[in-house]
Amino acid sequence: MVPPVAVSPLIKTARWSALLLGMFYGKQRFDYLKPIAEEEKRVEEAEKKIREEQERIYKQLAEGTVSLLLFMSMKQQLFQSHVLLLISLSCSLSPLYS
Repeated sequence: MVPPVAVSPLIKTARWSALLLGMFYGKQRFDYLKPIAEEEKRVEEAEKKIREEQERIYKQLAEGTVSLLLFMSMKQQLFQSHVLLLISLSCSLSPLYS
């Protein structure tokens, strides 16, 4: 086996400096990205709740267990355009709309 080679002090210093600078940069980058990721996660959770509620109500509408007027009172203005689209696509709900 070959005996270990003596590494120059300059190279050792450069390696340790690069390691420490990388750790410092990683910490700064993490601190920068963490609030952004938390906000994105919060928005995704809110959108998921809205989407699940929408799917539940669409399912009830498809089964005929909820009338259109009750549906409109349950939802806010945000979902009115979705109801109109559902009505235009569903011939079974067209008598309720007219």
